[in-house]
Amino acid sequence: MNAMLLRPYRKNLTTHGLIYLAGEEQPITIKNISITGVLAQLNSKIGKNDIKDIFNTLLASTIIDLYLPEMRLAGEVEVIRVDMQDDHILLALEFKNVSYDVNDLLYKRKAYRKNLPGPGHILFNGEYMEFTSVNVSVDGIMIRLADPVYVEPGVVTVFEFKKLELEGEIKVIWLERLADGGTLMGLQYVHMAKSQIKGIPEFAWPQTA
Repeated sequence: MNAMLLRPYRKNLTTHGLIYLAGEEQPITIKNISITGVLAQLNSKIGKNDIKDIFNTLLASTIIDLYLPEMRLAGEVEVIRVDMQDDHILLALEFKNVSYDVNDLLYKRKAYRKNLPGPGHILFNGEYMEFTSVNVSVDGIMIRLADPVYVEPGVVTVFEFKKLELEGEIKVIWLERLADGGTLMGLQYVHMAKSQIKGIPEFAWPQTA
């Protein structure tokens, strides 16, 4: 009885979305939701090899990306339980780093942005400057530099971000001076040595007229 009282209330519902698992975007159906997480069913029937791939992925990391367009929700969740039901996999997912009311931002940006801090380098005025990434998408990256940077939007330069093994040309789309003297900058990929960005979903949901 005490366990039931401590467990968050779960509301049954049916809504659809996507998760990024085993290197692919997978369609899911949400079975129920609470203030702490959701129960999701993978829509495709799963074979033995698929199950092995999923469990190998979860051994490396239980944190995956989730997008629920009808609920205007996207972000990181943790897989805390995996069950089988009628040839489908059920995943109990706990919210970790989730944003709400994301649809308008996703439509404007065209792709999901994953919070992914990490160091990198970018070339400005003949000097490589160190940056820390804020978030990353399949289209570009937002970075933070500790020092003020004076460049015009539209400038194309080169960068490297070893966490995702990315390097190549990138364009400055916008920049913002921060109160502490640093610079926040939005960058768009132009030419990269790596054509596919492993580990970053696009989550581009079909738009209705």
